[in-house]
Amino acid sequence: MRKHHKALLNWYDLKGRDLPWRAKGNQKTNPYHVWLSEIMLQQTTVVTVIPYFLSFIKKWPTVQALAQASLDDILHAWQGLGYYTRARNLYLCAKEIVNDYNSQFPCSSSELIKLPGIGPYTSKAIAAIAFNEQVLPIDGNIARILARLYAISTPLPEGMISIQNAAFEFTPELRPGDFAQAMMDLGASLCTSRSPVCLECPFRLICKAYAVGTQAGLPVKSKKPIRPKKYAVAYILKREDGAILLRKRPENGLLGGMMEIPTSKWSTTKLKMNDVPKNAPIAIDWESSSIEIKHSFTHFDLEIMIYSGNISMEKSQALEGFWVFPHQIGNYALPTLFKKIIEPSLKLIETH
Repeated sequence: MRKHHKALLNWYDLKGRDLPWRAKGNQKTNPYHVWLSEIMLQQTTVVTVIPYFLSFIKKWPTVQALAQASLDDILHAWQGLGYYTRARNLYLCAKEIVNDYNSQFPCSSSELIKLPGIGPYTSKAIAAIAFNEQVLPIDGNIARILARLYAISTPLPEGMISIQNAAFEFTPELRPGDFAQAMMDLGASLCTSRSPVCLECPFRLICKAYAVGTQAGLPVKSKKPIRPKKYAVAYILKREDGAILLRKRPENGLLGGMMEIPTSKWSTTKLKMNDVPKNAPIAIDWESSSIEIKHSFTHFDLEIMIYSGNISMEKSQALEGFWVFPHQIGNYALPTLFKKIIEPSLKLIETH
């Protein structure tokens, strides 16, 4: 097995991806960079993450600098990455590392997992890559490789137990951090979900699935359940000077601490016409538009109808929130959902 581990590491040294958070050759690994990239990469692609990572380390080059930032600034910089709980946990984790660990990252997965936003996979990824702990983090790429190497046919997620056991057996003492990243790169480039390039794979001779020709069908995934759907109404309220109303969402819950356009409750049934005014931020004449926004979250899909209305300066004083002119909207931490609502809505209210 050792010679196959070395074969993968040789392949990685020649063909591994050059990523801005990755140390290769004689470069020294920066634990802050590893942690930041791993948090950003949760449920997000490498291509999407790179510009965000570069922007963050330019603005906050150390964990101390990040800990001293404001949550609003971090949320604003995070716009477009989604899953905003990650950004809030990033902030909490930075403060905890600075205050409780003297600005030094814990070097073991058993300690790292105690920190906000760091789960089983991320703790192992940081421990392996930044500190060479002999552990193998199991992301989608690595799970796929191991399922094929060991011909594990139990459907996921049940099959993860066998994959985790295989990871424990397969992880080498030799360069575990580079090995973990090599496995990630192998899954991203050769051992792909569709059309794996087996003839170029350094594990071809020990791959049980390849030996019997079943590699393309592994891992087996259970059928996904039907995604639930929710509905809501968004209220675009325009003040007579052209400003529109934004509010800050509660700190806890979905999109916590972010700015929003006022909406009705997100319900499993569509709001009836006569209930639209009852859910509005203020009792005025609301005008329906033909605009319908669709947005997908991790566990459900959301459909939002847009209503617009106008309000005087005097009446606007009774409302809590922020009155923002269209050219100022980019200064606020708005999730993608509300950007999708605002863009067509501004065109709508310009005609009224």
